[in-house]
Amino acid sequence: MLKNIIKFREMGDDQGWLVALEAEHNVPFPVRRVYYIYGTRPGVHRGRHAHRKLRQVAVCLNGACTILLDDGRQREEVRLTGNTEGLVLDPMIWHEMYDFSPGCVLIVLADDWYDEADYIRDYALFKELCR
Repeated sequence: MLKNIIKFREMGDDQGWLVALEAEHNVPFPVRRVYYIYGTRPGVHRGRHAHRKLRQVAVCLNGACTILLDDGRQREEVRLTGNTEGLVLDPMIWHEMYDFSPGCVLIVLADDWYDEADYIRDYALFKELCR
């Protein structure tokens, strides 16, 4: 099984709800970068890469999306549908995000700064490195 889901605790009352994402507490690493994906049109696939070292956690703040996980040997689809769960994206996992619901906002917390050299964008090279 490739999916590693973190369940986040909701706190709230009749005034509203809150979910705290805390580095090295319920997010399993220090957070150095946060980005979010939104406004994705129907039929578009995002991601389509793996990272050599970067660790990430993806959370759908609004709506839902599907994430394909591939470790070079097996593939698994995960549907993120709630803002109280996060999907851990470990290094050397090819991932693609798609089937975004209207209004979907996907936030991603990363353990390091952006580094283009960490990306593997060619699937054939990824498969070769997994051997």
